[in-house]
Order: sequence, then structure tokens, then C-alpha cells
Amino acid sequence: MELRHLRYFVAVAEECNFTRAAKRLHIAQPPLSRQIQQLEEALGVQLFERNARPLKLTDTGRFFYSHAVQLLAQTAELESMTKRVGKIERSLSVGFVGSTLYGMLPKLIRRFRDENSAVELSLHEMSTMDQIKALKEGRIDVGFGRIRHEDPSVRRVVLREERMIVALPLGHPLSLSKAVLSLHDLINETLIIFPKAPRPSYADQVLAAFHDRTLKPQRIYETRELQIALGLVAAGEGISIVPSSVHGLKRDDVSYRELDDPNLVSPIIMSVRMLDESTDVRGMLELIYGLYEEEEMAYLPPHDG
Repeated sequence: MELRHLRYFVAVAEECNFTRAAKRLHIAQPPLSRQIQQLEEALGVQLFERNARPLKLTDTGRFFYSHAVQLLAQTAELESMTKRVGKIERSLSVGFVGSTLYGMLPKLIRRFRDENSAVELSLHEMSTMDQIKALKEGRIDVGFGRIRHEDPSVRRVVLREERMIVALPLGHPLSLSKAVLSLHDLINETLIIFPKAPRPSYADQVLAAFHDRTLKPQRIYETRELQIALGLVAAGEGISIVPSSVHGLKRDDVSYRELDDPNLVSPIIMSVRMLDESTDVRGMLELIYGLYEEEEMAYLPPHDG
């Protein structure tokens, strides 16, 4: 059994169709069918229920698939890390979701560059789910996202649970009547959520917050990104629930109010490959903890002499 057999098998299992899998792999269908048949003969088991439409995995096939995916991911991870070790120039590629730019991320990037001038640092905006895929394929080395997603090839570190707040048009009755709002106060407003795609995303965290409290906004407007959502709020098209770090934007056409439930949070999660123990990745994690500690110390009340 060779790695190509695993790649071919995973493609067929995910496409549930030999023709689509062959197109995905850029090979003809007959050779693909022969490779899968050879794999089954080598293992002495049947991996697919061939009479099923669409094509289905047998119980043995499902077991083999779960381990084949892990093995391929580990192989890609090993290849990526080995290439990095062999490079004369050090480099670190970072993926991030847009909303993290309003919190600690810019300060982190500046500090990392100042302290690691020999490392070529590149930034790539992408969704949390795209970050997971990019990590496994070796296209990025670190990801900063908001979605809790379990993957055996990826290690997650929750850096912070960021409180959610409400963005309202300037002069909105709710901003004038209350200093702190509840989700119940918002159900009659048009709720502007972001991003529209891909999902799952921060938008689903907001919708889940309403659902978990048996509340349902009367109107929902989906938009592509945070800045567009805030622009629509400023135009009086609705309200939006945003991470508290967005308050730092200081827009003069949007007002912000806190929410009364401390459980209304969105995590900031750093993701790295499970086996990646490189110096640069460890250094970034240590730097993050140091920055958060600095921030916490800045909010401590002064001691009386």
C-alpha cells in the first residue's frame, strides 16, 4: 500500500463517485478504479458498497477513511515542516480572520517583527475553516480565528474569550434609554450578521446566542464583512453584534452598548499544526502570553504606597 492509494481512496470516499474523484485527481477513471481494486485486494477487505447510489463506504471503509485522512494530513505536515527546517531563510505565514485586526493581532505582528527581524513574516486573511485546511496543506504556519473546530492534525490554543457588544446607529432609542442591553431588547431590530460566507463563522456564533436563549430576531440581514456591517448600522439599516475590540474603531456614526450576559463571548483561537514545535511558532505563542499579561497589568489598580 502506497500513499497514492490513500489519496485515491480518500478522493473517491469524499466525492462518492469515481468520475468526480478522477476529475479531482486529474487522472482517467479506469486507472482509478483499478487502483482502488488493488487497494482492496492488498487489504483483503471491501471498502465500498458498489451497488449503492451514490457510492457508499462499508463499515470497514469508514474506519479506513478516518485513519487515511489523518495519515495524509500528517504526511503533508511532515513535508511542510521539513521544508521549513531546510530553508536557509526563516519564514512564518500567518492566517487571520478580519475581526482579529481590531484586537491584539496588529500589536503582536509589530512586536514579533521587531524581535525576530530574521524571520520573513507574511499575512493572509482567510476564514477559520480555510485556516485549518491551509495549516494541513502547509500554506500557513499559524492561524488566528474564532470558530471552535476539532481536527486531529491541528492544535488549538484559546487566547481569549472576547465579550460581544451591540453596535447601533448614533441616536438609536436603545442607545439613549439603556447603558446595558440584553438580547431580548434586540429581537425587534434588523440584525446584521457577518460574514455571509463561508460558514460556519462568527455569524453562526451570534445566531446561536439567540437560539440558546429561545429568542429569534424578526429580521436578519447577512453581509460579507465587519466593515460593511458597521456601514449599514451607521446608515440606520439595523444593529449588529460585534466583538468588543471593535469599539476601538471609534466611529462617530455608530454607538456601542454592552450586553448584560457575561457568557456572550467569541473566542480568539490560535491554531498550529499538531506536531509543529518550531522555534518561531513557540516564540509567537510566548509573545502572545506576554502581551496579554502586559494588558492585564495595565488594568490593575495602583497599590497604595
